[in-house]
Amino acid sequence: MTIATVRIASILVGGCIAAFALSAPAFAVGGGGSGAGGGSGASGTGGSSGTMPTCKKGQLYDKKTRRCVKQSSANVTEENRTDYAYSLAKAGRYEEAIAMLDTLKDPNTAEALNYRGYATRKLGRTDEGISYYLKSVEIDPKYAQVREYLGEAYVVKGRLDLAKEQLEVIKTLCGSTECEEYEDLNEAIMKPSKM
Repeated sequence: MTIATVRIASILVGGCIAAFALSAPAFAVGGGGSGAGGGSGASGTGGSSGTMPTCKKGQLYDKKTRRCVKQSSANVTEENRTDYAYSLAKAGRYEEAIAMLDTLKDPNTAEALNYRGYATRKLGRTDEGISYYLKSVEIDPKYAQVREYLGEAYVVKGRLDLAKEQLEVIKTLCGSTECEEYEDLNEAIMKPSKM
C-alpha cells in the first residue's frame, strides 16, 4: 500500500466513526437528576428495568426519534408517554411522572395505574399507591410487576402476610422464583428496613 492509500483509508474510517458517534443520542453519565440545565439532551436513568432516558422538565423522550421533544408533542404515542412516566419515577422524579400520566388519554391501563401507584408510594402516599395497584391488578391479574410493587407497599405498611401472598402469586406467574419481580419482592420481605 502506498502512503496516500493509507491516509485515505484512515480518513474514511475516522469519518465513519465520527458519523456513528454523532448519530446516537447523547447521554450524560449518572442518574436522571432534577432535569435542570440547558439543552435538550437526555440523561440515562441507570436502571436495569428497561427504562428510557429522561429529559429536562417539560420534555419527554420520544422512542421513535430517539430524542427529547416537547411534552405537548402530539406525535408521541400513549405507550411512549406511559413508559416515559415510569422512567421519570425510576429517576426519582415522582411528581413529574404523575404529571406525565395525567397527559394520557386513557390513564386507566394496567401499566399506567401501576406506575401511578409506584410514584405515589415513593412520595410517601402508600395507601393511595396501594389503591392504584389494586386497580391495575383488577385490569391485569397476571401483571407480575404490579404484584411486586403491591407487595413492596404491603412491606412498607408492615403487612408481611399480604406481601408474601403477592410473592406466591408472582412465583406462579413466573413459573419459578427465577424472575426479577420475585427476587426483588423477596428481598424486600427479607429486609423490610430497606424499604
